[in-house]
Amino acid sequence: MIVPVILAGGSGTRLWPLSRQLYPKQLIDIYNEHTLLQNTILRLEGIESIGPPIVVCNEEHRFMTAEQLRKIKVDPHAIILEPVGRNTAPAIALAALKAMENKKDPILLVLPADHVIEKVIDFHAAIQAGLKYAQNDSLVTFGIIPRSPETGYGYIKKGELIEKDTGASKIEKFVEKPDLDTAQKLFESGSYCWNSGIFMFRASAIIKELETHAPDIAAPCREVIAKGRQDLDFFRLNLEGFKNIPSDSIDYAIMEKTSKGIMIPFDAGWNDLGSFDALWQTGQKDEKLNVIKGDVLTHDVKESYINSESRLIAAVGVEKFVIVETKDAVLVSPRDRVQDVKKIVRQLRDQNRDESVTHRKVYRPWGSYETIDVEPRFQVKRITVKPGAKLSLQKHFHRAEHWTVVSGSAIITKGDKEMLLKEDESTYIPLGTMHRLENPGQIPLELIEVQSGSYLGEDDIVRFDDVYGRKNDKKYCKSDKNI
Repeated sequence: MIVPVILAGGSGTRLWPLSRQLYPKQLIDIYNEHTLLQNTILRLEGIESIGPPIVVCNEEHRFMTAEQLRKIKVDPHAIILEPVGRNTAPAIALAALKAMENKKDPILLVLPADHVIEKVIDFHAAIQAGLKYAQNDSLVTFGIIPRSPETGYGYIKKGELIEKDTGASKIEKFVEKPDLDTAQKLFESGSYCWNSGIFMFRASAIIKELETHAPDIAAPCREVIAKGRQDLDFFRLNLEGFKNIPSDSIDYAIMEKTSKGIMIPFDAGWNDLGSFDALWQTGQKDEKLNVIKGDVLTHDVKESYINSESRLIAAVGVEKFVIVETKDAVLVSPRDRVQDVKKIVRQLRDQNRDESVTHRKVYRPWGSYETIDVEPRFQVKRITVKPGAKLSLQKHFHRAEHWTVVSGSAIITKGDKEMLLKEDESTYIPLGTMHRLENPGQIPLELIEVQSGSYLGEDDIVRFDDVYGRKNDKKYCKSDKNI
């Protein structure tokens, strides 16, 4: 059996303001009607003996990840939660150890969750070409046949040719992301492929190589898996042990050191969507080579990417530009400078601004909320609760809340009383009162919440009961992560 391992722990800072810490690019539908995570799994349909995936994601994204799998009717083998990012080598090691439970030893197909692959049939053919090598305990990586000299990708140099039909070869060396002159030379040589970050190997084979070449990763990974626990749909790792795992990529830790590495080259319309220029390259273009999304008007605009989320964008006389609007931020950049967006994100983080962390619309396991207005002593939110879902039983020490139902119906717990509210009805939750909100209906519950008080931070919460297993701990409440 082939077990897909989906690496979904990235933050996607180069696609800010679309991608943010609590809502990164792999969870956004920036390419088609599905998110990048969903596309990564859906494009595996049709591969023989493909099993349920193991998804490795950040703890902060767990409910969105589970919900997106549910929407495409995928029941995962496991969703492994990383307390913090530790790069690809530990993530793959944890997935391999999880896959080997009950004395199993499947073939792992490791896939980053943020790629676009347009030619799925060719992608499947490459996987089949690599399968026989993985079954013989080789470590297979998939190289992308380059279309141009690119500075945003690493490169892999082909070694000795193993099989002419598939182009399978040994790996001579890895090259870090080059400057433009070096990239031009690598491209013209014909001896290099782009490093896709896609791998295939037997679970026991990668663990053996980790124990040989990176024992400081292998040993603590075994410990945190052994001490981990199942929590609803998720597998939680032992936090103390996880802190001892060094951060390293699978390329550095294993692939540059192993004698078992093999590269399968393929060309399947691959792109890692690592920048807005990549979104322009893969997007559907108009007659002036613009990629336009949302409410946009243009005059004399060429070869640009313009994305409007909530209001009209009017652009005049620009060429090769990126303009992206969300409800709380606007990005303007030449297309050839979009790699520097991460420097803006760094400034936002240095200033402790929420725009680096979350959007105005925030997703929760029970639904979502969107901040409409905020001032020092009050804020207004639009809350959407999914049918059958309910918030935690909680109270606040510094704020009161007033709820007005806009559509649907709500069961309100207030102190020791319970009431049913319908459209155009409201209730007031005094400061310090235990309360809960539930949607008993078959349609989403929409309501307006007005908060007032001396302190409106989301760490002002005491949780008494929660069906989603969220802890009453400031570590989870900080920055509004776990309401």
